[in-house]
Amino acid sequence: MMTVIECIAEYHNLWLVLLAALLCVVGSWVTARLFQRTTSTSGGQRYGWLFMTALAAGVAIWCTHFVAMLSFDVGAPVGFDPAMTVASLLIAVVGSTIGFVLAGSRWTGFIPALGGAIVGLAIAAMHYTGMMAYRVQGIVSWDMPHLVASIVLSVGLSALALHLAMRPGRHTPTYMAGVLALAIVTLHFTGMTALRVEPLMVDGSFSNPEALQTLAIAIAAMSFVIVGTGLVSYLIDDSSQADSMERLRRLALNDTLTGLPNRANFNERLDLELSLALERRGRLALVGIDLNRFKEINDLRGHNAGDEVLRVLGRRIKSLLSEDEREFVARTGGDEFSALYRMDDAHGISDLLVRLGEALFKPILFDGAEIIPGASFGVAVFPTDASDKESLINNADLAMYRAKADPLRNVCFYEAGMDEKIKARRSLAADLRQALTRHELSLRYQVQTAVSTGEIRGYEALLRWEHPQLGPIGPTEFIPLAEENGLILPIGEWVLRTACAEAATWEQPYKVAVNLSAVQFVHADLPRIVMEVLVQTGLPPERLELELTESTIFADRERSLHMLRQIKGLGVSIALDDFGTGYSSLDTLRAFPFDKIKIDRSFFSSTSANPQTTAIIRAVLALGKTFGIPVLAEGIETYDQLSMLNAEGCEEAQGFLLGHPAVLSEIVGSGQITLNADQGRNGSRESGTPADPGPIAVRGGR
Repeated sequence: MMTVIECIAEYHNLWLVLLAALLCVVGSWVTARLFQRTTSTSGGQRYGWLFMTALAAGVAIWCTHFVAMLSFDVGAPVGFDPAMTVASLLIAVVGSTIGFVLAGSRWTGFIPALGGAIVGLAIAAMHYTGMMAYRVQGIVSWDMPHLVASIVLSVGLSALALHLAMRPGRHTPTYMAGVLALAIVTLHFTGMTALRVEPLMVDGSFSNPEALQTLAIAIAAMSFVIVGTGLVSYLIDDSSQADSMERLRRLALNDTLTGLPNRANFNERLDLELSLALERRGRLALVGIDLNRFKEINDLRGHNAGDEVLRVLGRRIKSLLSEDEREFVARTGGDEFSALYRMDDAHGISDLLVRLGEALFKPILFDGAEIIPGASFGVAVFPTDASDKESLINNADLAMYRAKADPLRNVCFYEAGMDEKIKARRSLAADLRQALTRHELSLRYQVQTAVSTGEIRGYEALLRWEHPQLGPIGPTEFIPLAEENGLILPIGEWVLRTACAEAATWEQPYKVAVNLSAVQFVHADLPRIVMEVLVQTGLPPERLELELTESTIFADRERSLHMLRQIKGLGVSIALDDFGTGYSSLDTLRAFPFDKIKIDRSFFSSTSANPQTTAIIRAVLALGKTFGIPVLAEGIETYDQLSMLNAEGCEEAQGFLLGHPAVLSEIVGSGQITLNADQGRNGSRESGTPADPGPIAVRGGR
């Protein structure tokens, strides 16, 4: 009995056999890749890929069959029936379509194998239909064992191919392509082995072997074109998917606002850099960066301004980084950035910090105004300051918070012992959060008097904190804590309500001054809040004076002035505090009718006493006279200062010379203030406890 190998070796043109095998392998590989795409798509796109899969499979099956048949030397004249030949092609395409649609239906169990079996039957049906189209001058018979074996192998291997195709795995398409190609080739050559031909020589009947070979090459070429079209479609889609995945990857690993790497990207890079540092026994610096005024920018100018600041800073940071991979900066939070630097030398990190400082402190122009974000930098070095990732990040944060708390520097390197200081600060912030409910906060009042007569004009409310374990905590220490932890809002309203409630009990109609901060202007209902406090405490509006610095107005001039006009419309006085420091624009004095100007106490300290400061004081007093605005001088501690103010025509003064801050009971005991007989009607300290925290700021005192 003739074997399959003998059939191929003795009765086939081996070159055409190799061509058919190549066509079969390429077609099966393209089919597998296209079918893989159908499993990852849906809707109309999925049906499009199914059509491309079935077409590629049908063409590969049919062309492999006919090229291999044309390589078969039967020893007798041959020809082909056109109708049956076309029918065999249609059987291959339609049968493959049905099988692949069923296999790709995403049903579980044996369905993919069933679809593969249908593809195997289509291969067999195509082959034997093609054999019916094969016209040979001779008597044709079949070896049934080989014929049955060819069909069984085709169905079994095709079922296995599509079963493998639906299993997850990186090499799944390769396995499917290999088994499908084996099914096609096995069916064909086992089927050809089953063919028996007894030649009958008829006069005038002949075939041209060269013409058949040319036809075989032409069919192979056309099949390569069709299969290649499918391959190109796959590659184009694969490239598009790769581009999409790269875009998604960039979105996943980069901050959309600044264009810098995000926290996830930073964590990956930090792991890599730590591994390199361990491998090379090098050092790695981690720099924690926090913008100093970002919350203020958002509060005063809106989130559009904050976004623009971040965009500008992102561009600046990207432009300053060196081209090598030693430097890396990511945005790891709302106003937080982190930088990595491979420390080849000690000077490199200093240079990076200088460049970052220049980028973050350089003014940004927004809506005609300059914004200076500023930043605090904390540096920790691996392995000097930390032996692992978490410790390195934590220590850089500790150093950064230390820099943020120190007004004299913006860069701080980690030092041992910072942990305890930060823990103590966090503990103090937690205690401050409970200070209101535990009644640990109280008000002191500092007198404001007329310079020429010494007559009392009013009192400024100053906040104090008596800690149950630590004793008195200075305002310069706890007020920044309150601002950093969002506690300034409830504390500030408590001060406003308590000061107004206590002032309402005074028989004398003295004014009470309460400070405002920039945070208050975020609250759109600030005028309503002030009005409600006045109504609830019974304090006449003309007895309340609200103080604010010019920097607050300058930050968002139009909105701030509009808010102040609404408050002034209630009858409340507005004082411009700390005049002579920060901004001090004459246009501000002209734009809003302030009721008072307060000269900052720094001009009266002994260290600042010089002809220049005296000239500034006289200039401010002259401005007050020009604009018709009374001037109050803060921080007066000597009679010489008071005499100078009197000589220059200053209306009011405040300072230790005139009176130290004191609790209300002490002031009442001294006789400066007399309480109303019905003081209980207007409320007491408890009436000032806030039910709805508002954005009122607090002055710590002098």
